[in-house]
Amino acid sequence: MRFSLLPSDCLRLYVKLAKYVLVTALSAPLPEIYGAECRRISSWDRTGGNRDFIVVEPGKTYTLGEIDGPGLIKRVYFTLFSPDRMWPRQFILRMYWDGEKKPSVEVPLGDFFGIMNCQIVYYASALLQVAPGADTFITAGMTSFIPMPFSESARIELVSETPREIPLWYHVDYELRDIPDNWGRFHAQWRRENPTRAVPRPQEGELKNDTGEENYVILEAEGRGRLLGFILGIYNIKGGWYGEGDDMIFIDGEQWPPSIHGTGTEEVFGGGPSPAKPYFGPYMGFIQAGGRNYQGYNAMYRFYIADPVVFKRSIRVTIEHGHANDLSNDYTSVAYWYQEEPHALFPEMPRLEERLPRMPEDLREAYELEREVLEKLFFDPKIPWPTRETLKQETRRAAEYIVSGKYREATLTLSNVKWELASL
Repeated sequence: MRFSLLPSDCLRLYVKLAKYVLVTALSAPLPEIYGAECRRISSWDRTGGNRDFIVVEPGKTYTLGEIDGPGLIKRVYFTLFSPDRMWPRQFILRMYWDGEKKPSVEVPLGDFFGIMNCQIVYYASALLQVAPGADTFITAGMTSFIPMPFSESARIELVSETPREIPLWYHVDYELRDIPDNWGRFHAQWRRENPTRAVPRPQEGELKNDTGEENYVILEAEGRGRLLGFILGIYNIKGGWYGEGDDMIFIDGEQWPPSIHGTGTEEVFGGGPSPAKPYFGPYMGFIQAGGRNYQGYNAMYRFYIADPVVFKRSIRVTIEHGHANDLSNDYTSVAYWYQEEPHALFPEMPRLEERLPRMPEDLREAYELEREVLEKLFFDPKIPWPTRETLKQETRRAAEYIVSGKYREATLTLSNVKWELASL
């Protein structure tokens, strides 16, 4: 008997296989019945009602969970509603293990799950997933399946820098169980260089990079550990193919050339030459592939699950921005890794204004109009229900214009909705 699978069917089978391999490697084989206590911390309504969320206020830090160990966090989930498209960088997610004073995880909430530059794209990988919600492209369900072990305690915090009160739903699924001595602690770190410095071309001959010193740095860690992966966001300022930059991973203090040296940016993430379409695999993919001529937002992920990268003393994960660092663009990254504690100090988290993404002015205008409209539609109880639903449909249409890059059409549509709301 002969049969064939559609590409989408192959992808689903591949994802299932990847998740099985991941669970086998880091937790327990699926058929195994083992000793553990399964628990969950969540935002459920303690009165038995249906207000299964917390209200997050501006300028406050929330402890979402404190767990006594030993144990293993298996899944973390968030969703929220905000009328402001900048919400992915208005919250900082922090995690602490075993009573440490400095966090092992410190990343803007959206970036942690792969929402780079506040651009919500729905995708699924073996470790992270962003799933759709309702109403507009502002909502998202964000899930992590990254295993996070701890021996004594775990603490998860969320820092709010949102300008208004926001409803937030969350889950933290974990096991109370013994942890092997050789399991490192999970770490995640956010970095940005805006813009990268373009290395001048020589008047004669070819521009070469024989040091790696000007590369964009994704991670610098000290200690003994294992690189889990990273997500890279690139805002391509002028357009044109940006991806001639090689990845270079320096292990245990080595000098150039590093033990791991790549051949171009797209190869790191499994793409063919100069990919112009998104694709989502279990371990690697392009979440965004830019607009016309690769201009604007690009985002990509790589997880070293089947091909681990381990280090004994230190690791420095870098990538060129263009061939031999000849391009000036906005680079942002989240690195994920395991290591023995203590870890080196993280770079200081920039202020909110310095974290916000680049964008063209016509997109900024559309976002601001959308925020004003959604503030009224969702938080003003005086709007009649039929009118509210009609205007929400128009707002959805504007959101589709934004996603397709038709910013002027979005601005016109939202201006009409704003006028309708003002006339009520």
